Amino acid sequence: MLPRVDPLALPAIHASHVGIWIADPEGRVQRVGRGEAIAAVAATPHLLLNATLTGDRLGYPELSGLDLLELFAFLYPARFAVPTPAGLAAAIGLEAPQAEEDIAPFLRLAAAAMLASLDDPDWPEREGAWHGLQALGRQRWPWASLMQSRLGAPDKADRWLFAKLPEWEEVPPRPQPRQVTVNPDDVRARLDRLTGDGAERRAGQQDYARAAATIFAPRARRDMPQMLVAEAGTGIGKTLGYLAPAKQWIDQSAGAVCISTFTKALQRQLARETEKLYPDAATHREKVVVRKGRENYLCLLNLEDALQGGFSGRAAILAQLVARWAAYTRDGDMVGGDLPGWLPALFRRNGTTALTDRRGECIYAGCPHFRKCFIERSARAATQADIVIANHALTMVQAARPRDGGAPATRLIFDEGHHLWDAADSMFAAALTGQEAVEIRRWVLGPEGKSRGRRRGLAARLADVASYDEAGDKAIQAAIQAAGELPGEGWLGRISENEPWGAIERLLVAVRAMTYARSVDTRTADSGYGLETELADPDPELVAAAAGASDAIEALLRPLLALGKRLDALVEDPPDWLDGQARARVDGARNSLGTRIDTLGAWLSLLGRVGGPADPDFVDWLAVDRFDGREFDMGLHRHWLDPARPVADIVYRPAQGVLVTSATLRSGSGWTDADIRTGARHMDGGVQHFAVPSPFDYARRSEVLIVTDIARGDLPALAGAYSRLIEAAGGGALGLFSAIRRLRIVHARIADRLARAGLPLYAQHVDPLDTGTLVDIFRADPQASLLGTDALRDGVDVPGDSLRLVVMEGVPWPRPTILHAARRAAQGGGAYDDSVIRARIGQAFGRLIRRADDFGQFVMLSPSFPSRLLGAFPEGTPIRRLPLDEAVNHVAAANVAQRKSAFPAFSPP
Repeated sequence: MLPRVDPLALPAIHASHVGIWIADPEGRVQRVGRGEAIAAVAATPHLLLNATLTGDRLGYPELSGLDLLELFAFLYPARFAVPTPAGLAAAIGLEAPQAEEDIAPFLRLAAAAMLASLDDPDWPEREGAWHGLQALGRQRWPWASLMQSRLGAPDKADRWLFAKLPEWEEVPPRPQPRQVTVNPDDVRARLDRLTGDGAERRAGQQDYARAAATIFAPRARRDMPQMLVAEAGTGIGKTLGYLAPAKQWIDQSAGAVCISTFTKALQRQLARETEKLYPDAATHREKVVVRKGRENYLCLLNLEDALQGGFSGRAAILAQLVARWAAYTRDGDMVGGDLPGWLPALFRRNGTTALTDRRGECIYAGCPHFRKCFIERSARAATQADIVIANHALTMVQAARPRDGGAPATRLIFDEGHHLWDAADSMFAAALTGQEAVEIRRWVLGPEGKSRGRRRGLAARLADVASYDEAGDKAIQAAIQAAGELPGEGWLGRISENEPWGAIERLLVAVRAMTYARSVDTRTADSGYGLETELADPDPELVAAAAGASDAIEALLRPLLALGKRLDALVEDPPDWLDGQARARVDGARNSLGTRIDTLGAWLSLLGRVGGPADPDFVDWLAVDRFDGREFDMGLHRHWLDPARPVADIVYRPAQGVLVTSATLRSGSGWTDADIRTGARHMDGGVQHFAVPSPFDYARRSEVLIVTDIARGDLPALAGAYSRLIEAAGGGALGLFSAIRRLRIVHARIADRLARAGLPLYAQHVDPLDTGTLVDIFRADPQASLLGTDALRDGVDVPGDSLRLVVMEGVPWPRPTILHAARRAAQGGGAYDDSVIRARIGQAFGRLIRRADDFGQFVMLSPSFPSRLLGAFPEGTPIRRLPLDEAVNHVAAANVAQRKSAFPAFSPP
């Protein structure tokens, strides 16, 4: 038996923007310099919290030690904890440290408290811990030696992960829903039950629920769903407003509803809200399913490969911790699910992306874990669920390429409807680039040269088909030969040296040359960022290269089409050897084959534009993608001029009822903008509109301050403004930037100063934490502030005591890209810009007031903010133009008032 090690006998270190403290084994706490701290941790392993973040603060990126977050992930897999001292204290039931110098000794107490779980007979995550710890010990995990003496071998062998996970079972398809009419009185009664006995009845929410119920009426004509575009101001309670009629219709019709969102945060929120519909946990798991793209879920075969030697070093430790989580997770969702968002960030060169299916490598029924696969289980559960919570991209993919069995949901609810345009813009775009072509080549040929991994080419995936079907074998061999014309390993180097291999690389050489030649802004060409030029009047070299590329793509497309027909014939008239597993494998090949055929078809259409007439429905251009002066991709791009059109044709028309809703749909200019952005204008009549304003008293609970003396581009002044405003507010500030570079500069200038004032500052693209974790930290600490970009402008729900101030660095003008210029010209010039900007500002302002008793201030650092954009703010909101000094006084006065009361009557200075 190994000797038991007392964690209180280990040193601990805490580093922040304020300073560095070390608590020694005798309990003494000493503030040290950076050099002394680095020497100490290099000589002796220390207890610490978040080695990656601590290493950044020390300037010592290779820091290693006994990270309490790793210990938490092992002991309490699939549990939530904010990765801060206060968050950890709350998660394990300790009193949080009150001062920076108290944190290092706290870490020793926290380690002891967590390790005590090993002695607790009721520790719920005991199963699998002993075997996992032995594997981690072999990987020299620092915590293993402290734990092995405390954790004895189980009386009987634990079930290994792959034996423990339940298997999904095939079920009959869900029948079509009955045609029913929802009674408004029933909807009102259900809404009353959902909001709770004794709750104040909100007229706006009741009106919204009645309006939402109209989409559940039977439709009158084919391709004309009952459609409602509804704007519900913040605080209306729109989620329960549409869940009430949805549940009423589900109960009466036995149908299913798909709720589509844009952000993972709202998916999580919706999952929690639906617990009111199904209070029993087991029933909720059966009736409500959260669906995401397959790249979000743990791939069990990838995990098995990693555990059996595919990973080494720190990545192997990560694989073991993920295996612990996989045994306790609800659904295997690694991105926004119950895997701690901070866990992958603890491993700088983390391997979580290699543990998901991000490159279409799934072998379906050929996988030994197919019947336990999280992805397959989610897909099958969704066919039986009453409510499926998906994202916009997945909803569009399934409408365009339906794959799952069973009847699809006939009622669609698009929450965060203002994002439909952006989601469709990505979904229905086409890009013939080097990286995209390399992926197609790999999918056909499989691994080449020294490449590793489980990826298998067509011949390996369909070996049984090839041996049975001569025509199918010929098609596979023809596709393999044609794929040799696509870019392979080292393609970027050959392009830059003008030594292309194959037709597609010759096309990329011509694209690169024309893009550099025609790039209008030479300053951009020298700045190291991407370049683009219109696909207009192409030079002869590009025309000739496009013709050769078309021939090469057609040569690949023909055998793939032939192979698809052979696979269809196999399924229609199955041979004796086509058992269940082989059938599933063939179905998987058909699905992935269809996706690649669609891609190649889009490429041919795009190449047909080179030297030919322009298609008025599309915007085409050439681009060279660069980062910090390094080229990483190039090619031709095509986007819909109006991406909402395919949404109307492919997603809306087949449905029986559609609700598109958001708090910010109209952007202050009526329903015209909303109908454009949602695609409602492409529906043939019958679209209803409904709007209910926010119940919040913005005149008394909010304030807009437009600062007039911060010159655009003056970074020292910008940093100073952020610092002074955050100090005046006492933290609780969300700073929004349109450029990562400026965000990083401002953070570097003010983080230490704010920390000395007791105001922690976190930032996207600076702190080694994912966005969700940063928001969790921000939400948990009323004195913390957060800097970020577009991802924080929408979908962030933070209570008023933690978010009191929003600061934007300036008007969020759209980037002047070729695509933007085309849409601007098609939709009214400056009016289009204004609608986009008003929507962005409105979404940012909407972060402030989330509850009736919130108070918030919105600061725009723009000396020439156009008056025409003031419609972005709710009616009645006080708006003031003033210099920075006065704005700081307003913010400070609000901070003082907040401490005294809950703003019964705020009077600015």
